[in-house]
Amino acid sequence: MYALKLIVKNALRHKLRTGLTVLGLVVAVLAFGLLQTVIGAWYAGSEAASATTLVTRNATSLVFPLPISYGPKIRAIEGVTGVGYANWFGGIYQDPKNFFPQFAISGQSYLDLYPDYLMPDEQRTAFLRDRKGCIVGRKLAEQYGFKIGDTIPLRGTIFPGTWTFTVRAIYDGRKDITNTTQMFVHWDYINEVLLRSAPRRANQTGVFVVQIKRPELTAQIAADIDRTFKNSLAETLTETEKAFQLSFVEMSDAIVAAVRLVSFVVILIIMAVMANTMAMSARERLSEYATLKALGFGPGFLVQMIVGESLLLALVGAGLGIALLYPTAAGFAAKMGTLFPTFTIAPDTVLMQIGAALAIGLVAAIAPTIRALRVNIVEGLRHIG
Repeated sequence: MYALKLIVKNALRHKLRTGLTVLGLVVAVLAFGLLQTVIGAWYAGSEAASATTLVTRNATSLVFPLPISYGPKIRAIEGVTGVGYANWFGGIYQDPKNFFPQFAISGQSYLDLYPDYLMPDEQRTAFLRDRKGCIVGRKLAEQYGFKIGDTIPLRGTIFPGTWTFTVRAIYDGRKDITNTTQMFVHWDYINEVLLRSAPRRANQTGVFVVQIKRPELTAQIAADIDRTFKNSLAETLTETEKAFQLSFVEMSDAIVAAVRLVSFVVILIIMAVMANTMAMSARERLSEYATLKALGFGPGFLVQMIVGESLLLALVGAGLGIALLYPTAAGFAAKMGTLFPTFTIAPDTVLMQIGAALAIGLVAAIAPTIRALRVNIVEGLRHIG
């Protein structure tokens, strides 16, 4: 207890210096945690992917569609328990800045594949009965104020024209990482219009979503699906849902790597600042260390004083930084809107913040500790800080 009181008094000896150092630590730990959360949000889609879900697309490129007639053939493959399909709709709501994912889906067969999308039975039924109906996620509904019965006009880009949909259901996520920023409409309705206006684009889909019995059948069933359509006009590429999601993340690998690098650079910078602070404190206290040695205090006591002070500053800064991370992340997520489907602070992020703070405290104390242990009693007593 005596040692702790002495450590606290030493830390508060220069209040302005201590305050500025702690402030720097708060900013660094906060920035580190926020950047790590951004990286986690970038990969949230792949982390939420099911191990028993495959995605089948055109082997040439995702921009080339597949015939809807492939669906029954995929369903007939042994080990497949469900098949749905989805097309990227890509409409504009009021302004191009109001971006959110929109998919034209196969209705019941698609919804059955995603049990994490929770909605009341009466809302699901209302959507399935209304060809012009749509489903929106809770986060999307809150951002734009959508309510059941509201009409959402979308200006088509991939499918030209003005499309009007009625909100029939709002879904919540079973898990925190479930994406609730999406909108789903009926492909049958889009297809019906295309049959009249652009028949060559009708009866096609972007991807098939395939449910399988067990994860260990993934490779076999994927190969069976692709073998079924080999040498056809539209060959397929089947992969896990996680691999499919990661293929989009890989397009931004350089950005993700840069964000990760910046987060660690911030820690290195504050580590240098902290080390400088501790070095200044040690230089000013050389005569005190020499006095303690003359009074019989051993090296262990000096190490305890210096390392303890450094860790105290680091942990106080980390604690404040972690506490501020939660409201900061909430404000950041609100500002970003639907750019990040989920933006939650993972326990691993907090552990990394604590680990970074401990590393800063320990590394910053190394040089001052060595200097204090090497100081000669006579020279130390003559030293003027």
